[in-house]
Amino acid sequence: MSATGIRNRIRELRFHAGEMTQQALAERIGVTRQTIIAIEQGKYSPSLEAAFKIAQAFGVPLEQVFQYLPGPESN
Repeated sequence: MSATGIRNRIRELRFHAGEMTQQALAERIGVTRQTIIAIEQGKYSPSLEAAFKIAQAFGVPLEQVFQYLPGPESN
């Protein structure tokens, strides 16, 4: 599970988008490659704007890219 409680499918979506590189995605949405790496690994939650831009880059709804999985402490 990720450190943030938010899972994503960015790596899978990049693969299905012609093996888009992290750098290409970063340039497309206006962040650094390191930011994409951290988001993919679940170490960093993107801003709402960046999340929408990522979904738009792949042409899918936001919920197909990101899922929130609350931890046991939220019960």
